[in-house]
Amino acid sequence: MNEPSPLILLIEDDVQTRRFLKAGLGGWGWRIVEAGTGSQGLAAAKSEKPNLVILDLGLPDLDGVSLVRSLRLASDLPILILSARSQERDKIEALDAGADDYMIKPFSTGELSARLRALLRRAVKVATNGEMFEAGQLKIDLARHQVCKAGAEVRLTPIEYRLIAMLVRHAGLVVTHRQMLKEVWGPDHVHDSHYLRIYMSQLRHKLEADPARPRYLLTEVGVGYRLVGHEP
Repeated sequence: MNEPSPLILLIEDDVQTRRFLKAGLGGWGWRIVEAGTGSQGLAAAKSEKPNLVILDLGLPDLDGVSLVRSLRLASDLPILILSARSQERDKIEALDAGADDYMIKPFSTGELSARLRALLRRAVKVATNGEMFEAGQLKIDLARHQVCKAGAEVRLTPIEYRLIAMLVRHAGLVVTHRQMLKEVWGPDHVHDSHYLRIYMSQLRHKLEADPARPRYLLTEVGVGYRLVGHEP
């Protein structure tokens, strides 16, 4: 018997957008369960057991960022924000709250479907192998505390290792400046973004074949960094 298609919980108050997404994503093989308010979304997350959540920030009853926090407290479900809010501060706030990805309206259902597939792959990877990252000539084994490039071990400073370990555990996803600074340097340093620029530059020189054109350690301008092994 074939496995059922992944189920998306769509939390969006605009009926036309829900119809468009249901038709568009249905054509890519996704199943959709809809919620028009934040409270309905929270209830559906418990009752429907979705594989992923698509969430609009502009809901009539609950603040979208607060809803992200509530969903994240309840589960590790991948959450993709789909919003007309395009300011960097909105992206950062949502990602810091626990969202996994952020897309701005208008959008193509093809790109959205690709992002969702990437989130599902990452969720499976974390469940089965969250301590390992391997791509091309780069291999990072957190269980062994070992980083290798082209078969040779790379020596990292303690801070460099803590940064790369955080990125490995969130491989494929954006990790915000604030998240990285808080975890590696502590809550008193969440505004010291120059620390990150220095250490990420050092990591690229040690791990990338061409630090000026990184393949693995990508910058999400104004938001954070992402560790990738391949295109979604």
